[in-house]
Amino acid sequence: MKNTPSVEQHLEIYRRMLLVRHLEESLGALHKEGRTRGPIHRCDGQEAVGVAATAALDTGDKVATTHRSHAVYIGKGMAMRPVVAEILGRATGACGGRAGHMLIADAEKGVIGGNAIVGAGIPAATGMALSMQILGNGNVAMCIFGDGAAQTGICHEAMNMAGLWKLPVVFVLEHNQFGLTVPSDVQSPVEDLSIRAAGYAMPAEIVDGNDAVAVYRAVSAMVERARRGEGPGMVECKTYRIEGFSTSDMGGYQKPEDIAAWKARDPLLVSRKVLLGKVGEAQLAAIEAAAKAEVAEAFETALSDPMPEFSVDEACNPYSEAH
Repeated sequence: MKNTPSVEQHLEIYRRMLLVRHLEESLGALHKEGRTRGPIHRCDGQEAVGVAATAALDTGDKVATTHRSHAVYIGKGMAMRPVVAEILGRATGACGGRAGHMLIADAEKGVIGGNAIVGAGIPAATGMALSMQILGNGNVAMCIFGDGAAQTGICHEAMNMAGLWKLPVVFVLEHNQFGLTVPSDVQSPVEDLSIRAAGYAMPAEIVDGNDAVAVYRAVSAMVERARRGEGPGMVECKTYRIEGFSTSDMGGYQKPEDIAAWKARDPLLVSRKVLLGKVGEAQLAAIEAAAKAEVAEAFETALSDPMPEFSVDEACNPYSEAH
């Protein structure tokens, strides 16, 4: 089937999803021990969206994402250690320990960064796409956003501009069923939010967001289309937020049976089942062990790394004697 990832590509997607899962679980454990600061937005169960979608991009392509963005960082090629170090506020972090887990960026990898403002990555990616169109460099911009962000005015304004000017941008909607603690069905009168794309003259496709192969196929087709100059596209990935809104979420509003049903369709299990018949247990077990060890080493190293040092520029300090 067209745009289906090769076995090697699927294995790499699976490996990166494993890295993200171990990252999230390790952060959850540290939070319970009181060793993290501030809320952390985990993406357990949603790894297929961020990893498989960004796998369809080239190095020169750019991606803007959300506050729940660890899968996007790793999917776009960022190394585990600087990501972990940044989340833990260490000087060795990707942004020198100054960004925190939501705002990590790596310009060389095309990661423009997450955003704490709901929906803010959507116009940012659209603006990047306009720049790419003007420069004629053949690159594509992508924004990954949630169903809560899909209800913002700036989402519709950006999609309207993208459709009007045929910008090379792909809108990836990570529909995880909740906007903070509010279920999607009381936020929108329609179940499939991607039907709105037709209003902006762009194609849209709905896929199983827990199936990495399905996500890759749909997103890569939209990326190719945008790269050819045919304008924007949208992919709605149906998934589920297994964990709470953040590590500070007290829970109680998600149905246990819903969580159990979605856990049975864990994206790691879905990919593993497919790959098992192609490469065998031994190779998968080796990849799984290596991924777990890589994350463990990143945490061990980052926890011993130094904190950043800050200094005050007295020339700009309004409280200094010079002023």
